[in-house]
Amino acid sequence: MDPVSGLSRQPVTRPRSRLGLEAQNLPRQPLGRVPRPQTPKPESGPPPRCASVRALLLAGALALAAGPASGQTRLPPTGAGGDPQTAVAQSQTSDQVSVTIGASIESSLGPYGDPFGLRAYLRERGITYVLTYIGEGLGNVSGGLRRGATYGGRLDTSLDIDLDRFAGWTGARFHTDFFQIHGHGLSRIYANNLTTVSGIEALPSTRLFELWLEQRFLGDRLSLKLGQISADTEFAIAQSAVVFLNAGFGWPNIGAVVLPSGGPIYPLATPAVRVKYDATEHLSLQAGLFNGNPAGTPPAGDDTDPQRRNPHGTSFRVNDPPFMVGEVSYAYPSLFGTTGLPGTATLGGWQHFGRFESPRLDSVGGRLLADPEASGVARRFRGNQGLYAILDQTLYREPGSEDQGASAFLRFSAVPDDRNLIDLYVDGGIAYKGLLPGRPNDTLGLGVIHSRISAAARAFDRDAVRLGSGTGPIRSSETLIEATYQAEVVPGFTVQPDLQYVMRPGGGLPDAQGRRLRNATVLGLRATINY
Repeated sequence: MDPVSGLSRQPVTRPRSRLGLEAQNLPRQPLGRVPRPQTPKPESGPPPRCASVRALLLAGALALAAGPASGQTRLPPTGAGGDPQTAVAQSQTSDQVSVTIGASIESSLGPYGDPFGLRAYLRERGITYVLTYIGEGLGNVSGGLRRGATYGGRLDTSLDIDLDRFAGWTGARFHTDFFQIHGHGLSRIYANNLTTVSGIEALPSTRLFELWLEQRFLGDRLSLKLGQISADTEFAIAQSAVVFLNAGFGWPNIGAVVLPSGGPIYPLATPAVRVKYDATEHLSLQAGLFNGNPAGTPPAGDDTDPQRRNPHGTSFRVNDPPFMVGEVSYAYPSLFGTTGLPGTATLGGWQHFGRFESPRLDSVGGRLLADPEASGVARRFRGNQGLYAILDQTLYREPGSEDQGASAFLRFSAVPDDRNLIDLYVDGGIAYKGLLPGRPNDTLGLGVIHSRISAAARAFDRDAVRLGSGTGPIRSSETLIEATYQAEVVPGFTVQPDLQYVMRPGGGLPDAQGRRLRNATVLGLRATINY
């Protein structure tokens, strides 16, 4: 029994992701998946503070080699992001890489669930492997760039080794996973929106995702993780949001739009070190230092998609300006004046040490980029930073149930408006698990995402109209509403119809006739199998 949430502990496994659609930055760029609106141009000399990534990785390796200070074991957390589960409506399956899937179709396959007893044999020796397949059909039935339908799929093959049981290395764990991604993305081809319609959308590839070692110390209260890591597995997670298909409900889409190559998130993990300290059963603090550009800075004028520049996830870059992120989370037992309604409050922030381009200002003589006589080279700023806050709250628990009821979340993130396409991101929603009688593991969700175009980007549009280099429209914001229902067929197998409505795709981008893109309506059906 979890002392924070009052919920029973469940087996730990894996899943989802998160990708950001490439924002069509100012001047307009070709539509792409992982954003590159402010990728820094190559500069002479070494990137600033690059040595700090290599130094931290080396320090982490030495700490791992030193071993733990204590062998005491604590119960594993079951909530998305590796924290205690306080959201009663966390869904059975998800594409987010932060989630632990507890159910497996192995239990439904009888003697065929574990041929030759191989899984049981390996499990006794601390080795577990998980296969998760997500397949989905999505259709843009109206609005957006154009109407059309796509099929996409992702096979996630993950391996975990408890090094204590396997080799006597107390407190240590090894993890790796690979993705086989196929099909085409709806946002890229049809919707042309900022918040990617599906969390599995990525260019077709077979790629390494994460590859790391984790060492626990101080009775498992302190942990150090070193290797290739994705930031969206542990940072900025809302447990109640994992049921949704849209990628924005995983990693806040503002980071995917403004960071070089979309940041160290699905499908582009990067070398990193992460430290986490559970001060109490309720309070945890964690920080991570990542290589700040998982695909590297391309040559000037090269618009190659970052996923093509790092096509197999094996670039292992450590020489780019670093990206740092940290957060503090408090998991409280219940709302004031209530019992059995736990929640989690999170406050976090990040800093990137690279250079970022102004959406509005030219680098020469203070001219405007929209001015036909400007150089066309944007003014560059040193560094970028952001803040985020999350509230994830159980609202209602079904009588006599530990894992059925309603929970809701609200998440807020902001960045400077002078060097970013988006400066404000807000999402929120509610999920209900076990709403229908006889369907205890089904989850219903309704969520909203709002992405505001920055003041500098809006000013660029106005400048273009005033100076005759553009005709509008002037971008403002993009708002998305998603309704979804995840139904469990058998443990480890779910199907999920989905509806998304995108208002002002791309924040209000023009179509081929120069008119604002019409609001898009997307219908979809997803199936997930976990073994």
